[in-house]
Amino acid sequence: MSKQPTLLVRAYWAAAVLALAAAIAVVLFYTPDEVTMGPVQKIFYLHLPMAINTFFACLLVFVASIGYLWQRSLWWDDLAAAGAKVAVLLSSGVLATGMIWARSAWGQWWTWSPRLTFSLMLWLLYVVYLVVRTSVESGQRRAVVSAVYGITAFLDVPLVWLSARLMEDIHPSSVTLSGQMRVTLTLWFLPVTLMAAGLVLARFNLTRRIRERGLTMERRFHPTGMQVSQGVA
Repeated sequence: MSKQPTLLVRAYWAAAVLALAAAIAVVLFYTPDEVTMGPVQKIFYLHLPMAINTFFACLLVFVASIGYLWQRSLWWDDLAAAGAKVAVLLSSGVLATGMIWARSAWGQWWTWSPRLTFSLMLWLLYVVYLVVRTSVESGQRRAVVSAVYGITAFLDVPLVWLSARLMEDIHPSSVTLSGQMRVTLTLWFLPVTLMAAGLVLARFNLTRRIRERGLTMERRFHPTGMQVSQGVA
């Protein structure tokens, strides 16, 4: 790897860490406590950006899956796999922070409301997506099955978003924030989004390097020029 991309990656992650440090400082020293819930409410500033970025990660899987079925390029399959891993990570954080918030707001860690149920389903769908990828041995078949599954799994995203608006739900459909709270929430979107995008890119690049290394090894063992790749890399 050349020095320039390495420096760019380091600069990117340095910016993400600095943005996170600034966001933490703002939430601790600038943002007022919510009157009813107190300091626990501040976890909302992490919860909502993670939820929105979960949707974007799922959308990435959806778009990349369509891209693979359209072009049959493993580039799209690798991108979908990277997006799915980050979607699982983010949705795990959403569920965890949501449970902490719920314990303070509702007096219980979990309730089977429509939004929470669809959110848990979303997490399970993308966990299963990753399991499916490891259970199919053929590279081309794995990519096709994963693409079809990735498109189907995305159908749960609008259900999560609309559930609290269209169904009776303990989860609020909207939240009213003061000026300082809105500033804090907006600021928190920056580090969370930077880190989510950075993780997708890092995982995608790692997967591409592993695939290219595997193809190189295959060519060494098949010097006669046997076709070993599945699809267009």
